[in-house]
Amino acid sequence: MDTPKIFESEYRFCLILWEKEPIRSSELVALCRERLGWKPTTTYTVIKRLSERGVLRNENSIVTSLVSKDEAQAAEIDELVEKRFEGSLPAFFAAFTRRRALSREEIDEVQSMIDRYREEERS
Repeated sequence: MDTPKIFESEYRFCLILWEKEPIRSSELVALCRERLGWKPTTTYTVIKRLSERGVLRNENSIVTSLVSKDEAQAAEIDELVEKRFEGSLPAFFAAFTRRRALSREEIDEVQSMIDRYREEERS
């Protein structure tokens, strides 16, 4: 199943949800007012829209996510790599590292991920 698209303002909403879930919709309204400056109607509209798209569930005024933060981030990266880099992860990584220096720790972490991937591939 494909991860439903989560747009920028919806993603900011989801960050609050992922941090606090499960959460009553009224509490979510208060948090969105405080953190995002949203009116209650905006929050309820986003809850309804994301519920219809399968991103979250709102049952008995308790809101929980159906898509994790990791899933949402992975889907966004997949879309970016596909759209801007013709699906080439090396091209994406090259562009990323041209603009941002990696620390020794980050290089080690990336190398460790590659090593784990190769080990899994052999299994």
